[in-house]
Amino acid sequence: MTTPATTSPRNAASSLNAARRTRDLDVLADGTAVDVLVVGLGATGAGAALDAASRGLTVAAVDAHDLAFGTSRWSSKLIHGGLRYLAGGQVDVAYESAVERGILMERTAPHLVHAQPFVLPLTPLVTRGQAALARAGFRAGDALRAAARTARATLPAPRALSAVETRHLAPALRPDGLRGGLLSWDGRLTDDARLVTAVARTAAAHGARILTRARVLSLTGDGALVRDEVTGAELRIRARTVVNAAGVWAGGLVDDVRLRPSRGTHLVLRAEALGDLGCGLHIPVPGETNRFVLVLPQGDGRVYVGLTDEPVDGDVPDVPEVPETDIGFLLDVLGSALDVSLGRADVVGAFAGLRPLLDTGGADRTADISRRHAVVTSPAAVVTVVGGKLTTYRRMAQDAVDAAVAAGSLAAGPCRTAAIPLVGAAPRPRLAALGLPHRLVARYGAEAAAVHALGAADPSLAAPVVPGHPVTGAELLWAVRHEGALDVGDVLDRRTRIGLVAGDRDLAEEAARQALAAV
Repeated sequence: MTTPATTSPRNAASSLNAARRTRDLDVLADGTAVDVLVVGLGATGAGAALDAASRGLTVAAVDAHDLAFGTSRWSSKLIHGGLRYLAGGQVDVAYESAVERGILMERTAPHLVHAQPFVLPLTPLVTRGQAALARAGFRAGDALRAAARTARATLPAPRALSAVETRHLAPALRPDGLRGGLLSWDGRLTDDARLVTAVARTAAAHGARILTRARVLSLTGDGALVRDEVTGAELRIRARTVVNAAGVWAGGLVDDVRLRPSRGTHLVLRAEALGDLGCGLHIPVPGETNRFVLVLPQGDGRVYVGLTDEPVDGDVPDVPEVPETDIGFLLDVLGSALDVSLGRADVVGAFAGLRPLLDTGGADRTADISRRHAVVTSPAAVVTVVGGKLTTYRRMAQDAVDAAVAAGSLAAGPCRTAAIPLVGAAPRPRLAALGLPHRLVARYGAEAAAVHALGAADPSLAAPVVPGHPVTGAELLWAVRHEGALDVGDVLDRRTRIGLVAGDRDLAEEAARQALAAV
């Protein structure tokens, strides 16, 4: 394959790649101190790096693996408005979620976060009392949208559907006893790992040193001993203050935080198994009043079905396994509402993430633990941020950096991230005017033209790398050149998500190796 040049000055400022990583490591190995060291490059860690760098602070951010390696790539890909928290009486958490959703959809990431319609089918298992409660909940959620000043054009109003309208949007629903449906709207990410990549690249554009494959061996309030997992070399990163944003691994770095991880499992199905699904689905879990299984079409020939909320004991694995009990539970809930028969053979992939919930000792079930985040400063002056959820990553990062500024007595301005567009962000009319495939624009925003140009310059890069999946060779090359991908796993499992289906991953490995070798 050829490697046409597409690096503009803007791309160069935000580009992450092996060469930049080497340069940044060399600078830190020489003893250059930074104002803030961030540990963990999930959504919150990348957000903290951007927050601190945009305040004018010098920043290094490290992760033992890759961008979005942990929980941040295993979410439902939703940007929630907080309805579930409102139902639980957590009005402040719900309002914070609605505000952050509006910021992402209208200001910082309109290319990555879109309005997603959902239908709650009124099957015989949903009583009229439950339906009335759900209607009231959706109206309250719309009031939250208004309170957060998110435009009606961004998120349409909820409404009731007839049985015919409901089946039109979701033909796979069982018609027997179907009374209609309730239509609501929420925010949906094109891809959670892509959001983290965009945040990290935006931080890099503001001068942050973003270092993957850099494992923290020991952590103190004035820095960390780090091992370069590529070369095996060790270096000490000196910092005036430290933010521990390691998610479910945060408790292993400091002694002041107790976590109670919760496992959320999703299934991956082929889209054809569910017919022409024109919306997401909220399918009530039988016997539960405020718990649903989500059916989430992805627009790439796949549908995600989730999620569970099960406590996890013992050591935290790098990649959580999906137990068969979770798969059976999700298939059973699907079977309560669908007219199609789905079995274990229809599950072409599955993934599980661990939520870093703060253990307050008050809840019997992890599903009942508050999703409020917490910022804790240890006696050694390490600032740890835990809890929360993907939707509120920006606010979590803001609170963590505020605490770090105070702990380190740093001279820094106020948080600016609510008004900083992420890499690729542009007004929706401008994105529509690009005249490029919707899928490409939804993943790359304003950078879609540069990705498309790679394929236009070399037709071998324009074709999908896996039959039936839309990702092209140009996207693999872009991941290596500009998005910090260092190996096949980075390219297939996080930058493109081809790897969620094992068979597709096998078919794409050679193309990923070629992209890595071409740079």
